[in-house]
Amino acid sequence: MYGGIIDAISRSEFSAAVARERRFRCQGRTMFTLLPPFWLIRVAVAAVWLYEGLWCKLLRGQPHELEVVEAVPYFGPRFGALFLMALGVLEVALGAWVLTGIEPWWCALVQTLLLVTLNVNGLIWSRHIIHDPAGMVVKNSAFLVLVWVAAGLPQPW
Repeated sequence: MYGGIIDAISRSEFSAAVARERRFRCQGRTMFTLLPPFWLIRVAVAAVWLYEGLWCKLLRGQPHELEVVEAVPYFGPRFGALFLMALGVLEVALGAWVLTGIEPWWCALVQTLLLVTLNVNGLIWSRHIIHDPAGMVVKNSAFLVLVWVAAGLPQPW
């Protein structure tokens, strides 16, 4: 029923259309799914890293984040601001890496390791400062699902 319509949609046309049906083969069966365009998935992941790195850390749009970092032993006020700036640069770089689509599996792995490390350390050292620790874990887990979805997409070029 949908085969002719979907086959007529080229890959680039599909990428430009939001939430169109797309046919693909999965374990010998034809599957239909609704997906946003691939570029939008990558942009969504990159936007999170750019926001967190540029606005929250480098431009200090979220001063609360400095409090969280300063609560970690050996950082404190002495190294907290420097660490936060370095982390901001790393997060902006991750956002750029996501947008390129280069080595997506490695990119997703780095994102996962960084986010898990930050969450675990935040829970250990700064739990009393984080306003909703459980919510942080739930949101970041959902974000990591999207990170791995983006890693599984075809290359953008």
